[in-house]
Amino acid sequence: MNPLVEEASKKAAIAWVAFGGPAYAVWCLPLEGKLYVVAGPGEQDLPGLADALAADAPATVSLRGDHGGRIVAFDATVTEIHSNGTEWEAVAPQLAQKRLNASGTTDEVVTRWAETCTIISLEARETVPTADDSEATAPRPASVLRETRKPFRLHKVKKR
Repeated sequence: MNPLVEEASKKAAIAWVAFGGPAYAVWCLPLEGKLYVVAGPGEQDLPGLADALAADAPATVSLRGDHGGRIVAFDATVTEIHSNGTEWEAVAPQLAQKRLNASGTTDEVVTRWAETCTIISLEARETVPTADDSEATAPRPASVLRETRKPFRLHKVKKR
C-alpha cells in the first residue's frame, strides 16, 4: 500500500466514496489497512453499492484533511463482510462502538446490522495522483458584482 494512502486512512473518520457516480460522504473505521463502512436501512446510504458488489467493480475513495482539502484519492476493492465470518466478529463490534447516537447497546446494534445492513471493506488498489483532478471549479458568475467607481473628491487637487 502507498504510504500516503496508509497514513491518510489511519486518520480518516469520513471518506468520500463513489461507485462510478457522485461521491457520498460516509463515516468509516480504519483498521488493518482497510476502511470499513456500514450501509443500509437506518444507517448511511451508499447508492451504487449493490451494483458494485454484484459486478466486482472498484470504488473511488477520497480522503480529506481537517480543513477539507483532499489528501489522496484511490481506487479500492470493495468486499462485503458476511455476518457469519470471523472478520465480522472482529469488525462489527468496533464499528458499533464508533457509531454515534446508536440506539441500543453494542450487541443490539451488531444484531440489527446482521439482519438489515451491509458492512463492506475498502482496500486500496492504487493511488490516482492526477494533477488535473483537483475537483476545483471556477467561481460561478454572480449578479452582485459591480464596476468599481472612482473615489469621490470634494475639492480639486492642483498639481504643481
